[in-house]
Amino acid sequence: MQQNRRSFLRNLGLAAAATLPATDLWAGTLGQKPFFEISLAEWSLHRALRSKKIDNLDFPALAKKEFGISVVEYVNQFFKDKAQDSAYLNDLLQRCKDNGVKNHLIMIDGEGELGHKDAAKRKQAVENHYKWVEAAKFLGCKTIRVNAAGEGSAEEVKKSAIEGLHSLSEFAAKTGINVIVENHGGHSSNGQWLSDVMKGVGLKNCGTLPDFGNFCLKRKPGSYHECEDEYDRYKGTQELLPYAKGISAKTFDFDAKGNCVETDYDRMMEIVKKSGFKGIIGIEYEGDTLGEYEGIKKTKQLLERYASQA
Repeated sequence: MQQNRRSFLRNLGLAAAATLPATDLWAGTLGQKPFFEISLAEWSLHRALRSKKIDNLDFPALAKKEFGISVVEYVNQFFKDKAQDSAYLNDLLQRCKDNGVKNHLIMIDGEGELGHKDAAKRKQAVENHYKWVEAAKFLGCKTIRVNAAGEGSAEEVKKSAIEGLHSLSEFAAKTGINVIVENHGGHSSNGQWLSDVMKGVGLKNCGTLPDFGNFCLKRKPGSYHECEDEYDRYKGTQELLPYAKGISAKTFDFDAKGNCVETDYDRMMEIVKKSGFKGIIGIEYEGDTLGEYEGIKKTKQLLERYASQA
C-alpha cells in the first residue's frame, strides 16, 4: 500500500507538472528551487561521435538545441590532441557562449594510471593530466574526472592512488580546479575502497563522481555489459556521496512507464537527496535498445521527476 501510494502521488505530481510551462517545472511545482541541475555527459553520444556523425565542436549547440540542456561534460578522447590547441579551445568556448552553455567538467582517460605501483610511471601519469587541468580552466570548467586505476592488491593500489591523486590535486588547486574520481571498474567500483582513498588524499578539491551504474568489480570474460561480481550500487553511492562534486545518472534500458530498468531511481534519488547533495547530475545514457538521442531524452525526463521535489 505504501509503495502504491507513493507511486500514485508521484504520478499525480507528474500529471500536474505536464500542464506547466518548462520554466514553472524547473522552478518547482510549488515554487521551490530544484536541488540539482541537469547536465549532459558527452559519452551519451559516443556512437555518433565515433562514427563522425557529429564532432566534439558540435556538442554544446547540440546539447542546448536538441535536448534543452545548458550544462555539458566533455570526454577527452573526442578531442585528445587539442588540450593545448588554443585556437581549437577558443572555438569551442565561443560555441558555448553563443548557445548559452556552461562547461562543467572534462572526463579524462588514457593518460596513465594514477595508482601505478611504479613511482616514475605514476609521476608521469600525474604530469600527463596537467594539460587537461589547464584546458579545463581555459574552458571555464570547475572539474576534471580521473580514474584511480592501478595493478595490485586493493591495499597496494589504494596507497599508490592516494599518492597520485594527492599530487595531481595539489597542482590543480593552484588553478581552482577539482579532481574527482569515478567508480569506474576494478577497485574503484568498491564504494568503501574509493571513500578510503578520498580520506587518504584529504584535500578539499579532490572528490568523487558517483556513477549509478559503474559498480562492476569484475566483468564476465568477453563481455562489456555483463557483470560477474557487482558491488551494491545503492550502498556504494551512499559511501561516495560525502565526497561528491557531481553525479553520473547512468541509464541503459527503460520500461513502458519510463522507469530505468537496472536502477531503482526512486530509491537512488532519495539517497542522493538525503545526503544533502546540491549540484550537477549528468545524463549518461549507455544503452543499446534506444538510439542515443531517444535514450538521452528518456533519461532527462526521468531526472525531471525529481528535480523539482523539495
